[in-house]
Amino acid sequence: MTAFAQAPTSEQIAEYTAAAERGEARAQFNLGSMYENGEGVPEDDATAVKWYTKAAEQGNANAQSNLGLMYDHGQGVPEDDATAVKWYRKAAEQGDANAQSNLGLMYNHGDGVPEDDVTAYMWFNLAAAQENESAETLKGVVQLRMTPADISKAQKLSRECLAKDYKDCG
Repeated sequence: MTAFAQAPTSEQIAEYTAAAERGEARAQFNLGSMYENGEGVPEDDATAVKWYTKAAEQGNANAQSNLGLMYDHGQGVPEDDATAVKWYRKAAEQGDANAQSNLGLMYNHGDGVPEDDVTAYMWFNLAAAQENESAETLKGVVQLRMTPADISKAQKLSRECLAKDYKDCG
């Protein structure tokens, strides 16, 4: 997710930096995105992680999801699947469909969590319900390995998770 349709001006960068340094989570997220993508500043994944972390710790779901990706792919930090799962889960519990899909992938492959097709399907299903196209595709792939009983269980878990507003879903 990028923050800007076009590169920000030096004035905008100064404004975001001042706001981020004051602790404004949205500005911290925007700075993280700018550094991750080289938008108006030199591309610098370590600095992106710094700003994403500050915003993520304040509960910004976009920053949490992006921080999960940084740990998942080892961008600006050593690759760490367990930490990626932690940040994906925080964003997924706020309803972030990209994080839900990425969390499903972690369960699908057993990266940072035990491999679990039922839980992977549940997260893919929740993301797909929000029109996340890759999650819809991935749900179909994992479904090929599942029994009808497992699919039914995963669908039940999806309904329960939705009813709990995505909290404590596995």
